[in-house]
Amino acid sequence: MKFTSLLAVLSVTTALLLSPLAHADDGHDHGDATPVATGPALPRFAAVSDIFELVGVLNGKHITLYLDRAIDNAPVTDAQIELEVAGEKHTAEKHEDVYEVVLAAEPAPGLLPITATVTAGGDVDLLAGEFDHHGDAHADTTAPAKPWMRHAAWAASVTAALAILFVIGRRLTASRQRRAGDAA
Repeated sequence: MKFTSLLAVLSVTTALLLSPLAHADDGHDHGDATPVATGPALPRFAAVSDIFELVGVLNGKHITLYLDRAIDNAPVTDAQIELEVAGEKHTAEKHEDVYEVVLAAEPAPGLLPITATVTAGGDVDLLAGEFDHHGDAHADTTAPAKPWMRHAAWAASVTAALAILFVIGRRLTASRQRRAGDAA
């Protein structure tokens, strides 16, 4: 094997071994675990018309409503919203740029029909949607990441690199012995 070929093989091997090390030491340790949501996924509904876009988020017995104009997505802060949830009527209270409704009790799991009557200035609109409320049925069921898998991959990579270097060294030694034998 020529010296330039050996140098090329060693360069590629070194690059393969050191590139994961350089990435691992760049100060961006993201850990072994897959990112997961930190809180519960709250049930939502969305209702859209030509005039308004209404999104509601259910948290226990509280519903937070976000109302925007459909044309420019600007928040509507001067509206009156009457919300009918599963047959019960409620009037939303304004809190800065959101509206809130407090239900008498937390709704039972299942599909909850929602109807909203929105009055803002001269615009009146009827919006409909439904909550897909399943309680705690959406618990995270993914298995945690196995940290030993990363170490096993590193060990396999290092072992493969050492095996390649060993084979290259044996071939170089055999090549030198043949040349020394030819010269004698």
